[in-house]
Amino acid sequence: MPSEWWADQEEETILIGDRDDVGCIEITTLCKDKGNFYEAEVRGIADSDREVNVAWEPVGLNGFEGLHGVYQEEESSIREWYLSTGGLLLFVSYCCENENQGMDDAAVNEILDTLEVLEQRTE
Repeated sequence: MPSEWWADQEEETILIGDRDDVGCIEITTLCKDKGNFYEAEVRGIADSDREVNVAWEPVGLNGFEGLHGVYQEEESSIREWYLSTGGLLLFVSYCCENENQGMDDAAVNEILDTLEVLEQRTE
């Protein structure tokens, strides 16, 4: 983790923030009891309950596969990822004010590049 960032866990969510209060990453997980997450299912989850239309792009990240999208909502710029491997789905969002859009992109990408599955569930 870059030294100018902090991390904390609140219940089932991991928060990673910029010490300058520019933006914050939120990571939540969803685990299936049985089976794997598949592309169509991940896309359905990403599109559900959404008021804005997001142009999702396929993304692969250290063994995770999924979708990445960028959009603006009111005064916020938001980047979202839906990343799955097996029966694990990560929902990752980064949010900052519109005026700070792009400022932390390199650091956010660097942090997300460190994601890895330490233990994979077997069925």
